[in-house]
Amino acid sequence: MLTAGEVAGLIVALFWAILVCFMAVVLVRLARLLTETAKTVADLSDRVVPLLDDLSVTVSETNRQLVAVEAIAVDVKRVSGDVAKVSNVASSLLARPLIKIAALLHALRAALTGRRRGAFGADGRRRRA
Repeated sequence: MLTAGEVAGLIVALFWAILVCFMAVVLVRLARLLTETAKTVADLSDRVVPLLDDLSVTVSETNRQLVAVEAIAVDVKRVSGDVAKVSNVASSLLARPLIKIAALLHALRAALTGRRRGAFGADGRRRRA
């Protein structure tokens, strides 16, 4: 028969063997996980490089288009300033003579309606009320 020390040693050895088997399973699974991770990283790097190349081309094209849009915006600003100046000149050239013509027509109408009503005297001066 086994002594108490031998039984205790046998139990410890059995638990140690179970622990080693458990750790071996964990290590095998960890190795599989690391292998799959390495494959995924390699696949991802194969896919990312063309994407980064496309992104670089897209950014370059966008910058080129922005330069063109900036040039157009500068031209539009210049043209709008020129249109504002032309509008002011046209307003000055047309508004003043139109105001003078309107004033003249108003004065003529007042003079003609005043004569009809007898507002002017024989000497052509307006009568005072």
